[in-house]
Amino acid sequence: MARWKGWERVRIREDDGAVLDPGDPGYATGREAIAPVIISTSRSTDIPAFYGDWFMDRLRRGYAAWANPFSGRLQYVSFSRARVMVFWSKNPRPFLPALGELRDAGYDILVLFTLNDYREEGLEPGVPRLDERIRTFSEISSCIGEGRLTWRFDPILLSDTLTVDRLLERIQDIGDRLFRQTRRMVISFIDIGRYARVRRNLAAAGHSGVREPSHGEIIRIARGLSELNEGWGLEIQACGEESDLSAWGIGRGACISYDTLVREFPRDRVLMDFLRPEEDRDKRKRELNDPGQRRWCGCVASKDIGHYSTCPHGCRYCYANASPLLVERNYRRYCENRDQGIFLPALVE
Repeated sequence: MARWKGWERVRIREDDGAVLDPGDPGYATGREAIAPVIISTSRSTDIPAFYGDWFMDRLRRGYAAWANPFSGRLQYVSFSRARVMVFWSKNPRPFLPALGELRDAGYDILVLFTLNDYREEGLEPGVPRLDERIRTFSEISSCIGEGRLTWRFDPILLSDTLTVDRLLERIQDIGDRLFRQTRRMVISFIDIGRYARVRRNLAAAGHSGVREPSHGEIIRIARGLSELNEGWGLEIQACGEESDLSAWGIGRGACISYDTLVREFPRDRVLMDFLRPEEDRDKRKRELNDPGQRRWCGCVASKDIGHYSTCPHGCRYCYANASPLLVERNYRRYCENRDQGIFLPALVE
């Protein structure tokens, strides 16, 4: 099977992001960049909540830079071929005006809105109240359309006091209030054993009682979701989950979903040329599967432009933040630059 070979490479002029042809003056000294069709903004941090000004500035300048979390090496990302902007957020309200601007500019927009309820456990100290987030969800649906907004309940976790039944009650409370504003729900089960950073962050915040659901509890949760969905009628998928939950109407996950892209943006010729929906769809999905994600992830390839240890939400289970002190330092530095009108190519340099 042919595999996706990666994004087109271009050379850009650093001052304005213009793509250079081989005959242009300065071509040899231009920045080498990739030119993705799908931009992920971002799995690593909440750009709509905290860094929307940075994103819009970089979009106007034509490029951004992404720092490899292991080597620190910068990779330049040209927006010259970008068609789809995928926004991941727990509080996209500050970004609502920008969403309208992007929509009017002709970009394809998907919003993956993580909307949990762990207020009693104190696991998400930096997110707004639940009622406010549900209002925001409704407003975003009105702005971009229900088919382009996904509700993520992520991660699903249990604790000494949070039982399966109580968890399902909370999911029902949210779902009953927003199911008319979306078509999709994506769930994910917390993975504590695999990620040392998650274990450290939970322990440091005094949440040692938080745990992964057992296999039997996963089945009970899936069954409960299936029963709730009889009234909602949503497409439910599990992100990165090895267990087969199809018996309860829950498919394997794809937050950046091939099917959603084809359904919502069929008139975007650049995107359709990339997705090639007229071919064998199952084969094409496998070819375009994002190589940078977990084994059971079904997402279409995209380019993420976020950076770890920059999200001030402070969620106690977060895998992307090394420590609260590092996040505070990074965000303070960003705010100091922003207040001076400085938006560096990379979110953190």
